[in-house]
Amino acid sequence: MSNMSVPKAPRIWQLAERRYRLVGSKCLKCGRLFVGLRKVCPQCKSTEFEYVELSRRGKIYSYTVIRAPPMEREKYGPYIMAIVELDDGCRLTAEIVDCSSEEIDIGTEVEATFRKIGEESESGIIYYACKFRPVVKGV
Repeated sequence: MSNMSVPKAPRIWQLAERRYRLVGSKCLKCGRLFVGLRKVCPQCKSTEFEYVELSRRGKIYSYTVIRAPPMEREKYGPYIMAIVELDDGCRLTAEIVDCSSEEIDIGTEVEATFRKIGEESESGIIYYACKFRPVVKGV
């Protein structure tokens, strides 16, 4: 019998928690937060973490407009990709939706929103994940 592990569930379900929530890791030694799951803290080298749900709000730290999208997204562009600094200090790369590039700038407040990111085929599995949109004041 092989020593290779056998996945317990299809990949889509293995990634579900990370795709459908903003999951991060908190180092139990130094307290630093990271986007995604970590095994070793690059700050203090600890291997002890707890998994936490990250803030769903933040600000645009930097952004660019993709005007020549890759082949699998060619009918989708142009679109905005940004580095978002969450309110808890973590930074992640995400697509900005529900606005044009003229409506955002560095420092624009954004919030996570659940959107389609792709599908395997026209009759296949549809993937969803968090993207970000500008915060509408007063709503």
